[in-house]
Amino acid sequence: MTEAIRDGYQVSSEGAVRHWEIPYARLEDATPTPTMPAAVLSRIDGAQLTGTILTVDAGDSMAVIDFTCSMVYLHTVRNVLTYAAEVEATWGAINIGDPVFYDRSPTMPAGTYLSTSPLDNLGAANPMFGFVVPAPSNTTWDTDAADFPLGDATASTQTVAVMQMGAGAGAET
Repeated sequence: MTEAIRDGYQVSSEGAVRHWEIPYARLEDATPTPTMPAAVLSRIDGAQLTGTILTVDAGDSMAVIDFTCSMVYLHTVRNVLTYAAEVEATWGAINIGDPVFYDRSPTMPAGTYLSTSPLDNLGAANPMFGFVVPAPSNTTWDTDAADFPLGDATASTQTVAVMQMGAGAGAET
């Protein structure tokens, strides 16, 4: 039996790249800035679409966000692990492979939206953003892997490469 060639489908020439325009009003941070992480509002704590802001259009109050699964961007990450009485309580060194979360806690330093804490300062689930990975050098094939772990058991904010979960995480093959 001969197999029929199907032509009733579409294939993106961009592959799995996912850049979507999202209204500011649907974002955790309603004043988005390019290159910063973003989380789309959701009815369920911790179950949110996350990605990296590419551009903003203040006139239309829209942000173009990269939700591509496995895309790697440099982000600042707070090394907080837990909160107690709504303030940071414990911290730990950041290492390759550590999970990174979009943290809504008001105790986060200005311009920092990511942490290593699965819960925010009120005990609600933070959405998973991605994982710490080695950052490639701009001039060699080397990475910064030898620099890890970063920070220690005191409060700090580190700039690390984060492989984002994005849209469709787990569905990619």
